[in-house]
Amino acid sequence: MKLRIRDNSIRLRLTRSEVDTCGRGLAVVASTAFGPDATLQYSLIPADVDELSARVDDQGIAILLPHALASAWAVTGQVSITGEQRVHGGVLHLLIEKDFACLSPREGDDDNDTFAHPQQGQSAC
Repeated sequence: MKLRIRDNSIRLRLTRSEVDTCGRGLAVVASTAFGPDATLQYSLIPADVDELSARVDDQGIAILLPHALASAWAVTGQVSITGEQRVHGGVLHLLIEKDFACLSPREGDDDNDTFAHPQQGQSAC
């Protein structure tokens, strides 16, 4: 799972197996180590909630996704799920996406478990 944070937005991109896990109602958890005693954990958790939402605590960042949205997303061609959460002074934008294979291979990228890119086979710009 890839995490991108920019200003008041959070984006997660999930591989095929991660989308499948989420669709079965199980949490997808990833982490990044910053040193021996510092790790950022981030997760996408299917939950009994009414809408997409986020929280941060001692465990890290958790994005909560309604069970119905998670299960439908996993078995359809729907690419993304979006939501907004009111926060002090504004809005936090949330975007959950299926991770597509790159059109142009990049060194260090692993596209083995990604979704086929919709423009695959077309000329790249």
